[in-house]
Amino acid sequence: MSENKILELKKIATEIRLGALEAVYNAKSGHPGGALSSADILACLYFSELNVNPQNPEDVNRDRFVLSKGHSCPAYYSALALKGFFNRSELKNFRQLGTFLQGHPDMKGVKGVDMSTGSLGQGFSVACGMALAAKLDNKDYRTYALIGDGESQEGQIWEATTFAAHYHLDNLCLIVDNNGLQIDGKVKDVMNIMPYASKFKAFGWNVISIDGHDYEQILGAFDTARKTKGKPTVILATTVKGKGVSFMENQAGWHGKAPNEDQYNLAFSELTMYKNSLGGKN
Repeated sequence: MSENKILELKKIATEIRLGALEAVYNAKSGHPGGALSSADILACLYFSELNVNPQNPEDVNRDRFVLSKGHSCPAYYSALALKGFFNRSELKNFRQLGTFLQGHPDMKGVKGVDMSTGSLGQGFSVACGMALAAKLDNKDYRTYALIGDGESQEGQIWEATTFAAHYHLDNLCLIVDNNGLQIDGKVKDVMNIMPYASKFKAFGWNVISIDGHDYEQILGAFDTARKTKGKPTVILATTVKGKGVSFMENQAGWHGKAPNEDQYNLAFSELTMYKNSLGGKN
């Protein structure tokens, strides 16, 4: 992986974070913490890994992506806008009455969204169905799903995990945004789901553990997943809730709270300074 490619992905991830914060700030509601923790993963997906085309968003041969942790859609929408599915200026209309960027992904209203999600656990199940459909239809597209570690407390996650292993869905890649926090506090205190890797291995999955903010590790994991045959792959990505904004990092309180004007300006300033340090333009 070239340094220039990694630098470009860092710039894109920072733009995703800036867009997500703008959306939540203007809405005065939303979920910034998990959006910021997943931005690097989304940057790698949409600007390196996924075979998708904003000019042909319903191409039957496109790769599928399901944001099962639908509340993190500010980063998802920001990535889609940067990819060209819709104008970035729409982000300021997030959660506004009469606009198409709802508080959770809506496949009927937003180009590039493959599944409406929000009820935790359900998106991953649909992704498994998409992967099986590709097998039955002899299609080569791959399916990717992103879940939260708190979301994996849902029993439906483990039903889907069994399903995917049973049908040998090697065209399925699950990414876990493992930031350790949920709305009520630490995941390990609310309902401990560890040991993660051992559980997925016991279910018959290929398991890859990475730093979810390291681009070489993220892209390397995607490459290994594509090459793995006979079983699905899960990427356990250790991340930081609120990544990129100093006062939001590792704070459960920023799971579902919008910043006020002073907080937004500080967050915007921090991210912009980081972007400029990479050679980005204002």
